[in-house]
Amino acid sequence: MTDTPAVGFDLDMTLIDSRPGIRAAYRELTARTGVFVDADLAVSRLGPPLRAELRHWFPADQVEAAVTTYRGLYPEFAITPSVPTPGAVEALEAVRAAGLRVVVVTSKLGRLAGLHLDHLGMRADELAGDLFAEGKASALVEHGVRWYVGDHTADMVAARTAGVPGVGVTTGPCSESELRAAGASYILSDLTVFPALLSEIAVGPEASAR
Repeated sequence: MTDTPAVGFDLDMTLIDSRPGIRAAYRELTARTGVFVDADLAVSRLGPPLRAELRHWFPADQVEAAVTTYRGLYPEFAITPSVPTPGAVEALEAVRAAGLRVVVVTSKLGRLAGLHLDHLGMRADELAGDLFAEGKASALVEHGVRWYVGDHTADMVAARTAGVPGVGVTTGPCSESELRAAGASYILSDLTVFPALLSEIAVGPEASAR
């Protein structure tokens, strides 16, 4: 692990609005399998791992096959339609301008997350995938993350478990009150205001370990 501190980011609905692409992938999954998935409902609750969503729609003995099929469809259907969330590109630029690294920690499979970042030109210094809630904490610690930014209560749990401040953004399925209850130290409406927050916290007491 490098000595340079990092800011960690979740991916879906934090750095990218992946709803259009994921909606398309779920609709194609329905077409391929014949099992109905309400794509609009599914994209309204992004955050938990894929298997958790597919268990709502597929019998238990078909979930793993559905995971494999969905992930096979994902590169073709989900990457191109997805876009950065408001302020995401500028947020990453602000992190680097502050002399910090960018670490993306997501529940999405790492290779699929990497396709999103590559397509959008959103470079990460480190990428850790297939992790959720407390499971993300080990990656945050390993990669020297000092603040973790996410849209889901599970992201705030990850930050709290890792012993770092959680920055909640209300661009995903969780409200300000839910994020605060989960332990968020800061709440932002979106990432457009993140550079201003970073300029404060990166020189404050929380940055003293640098």
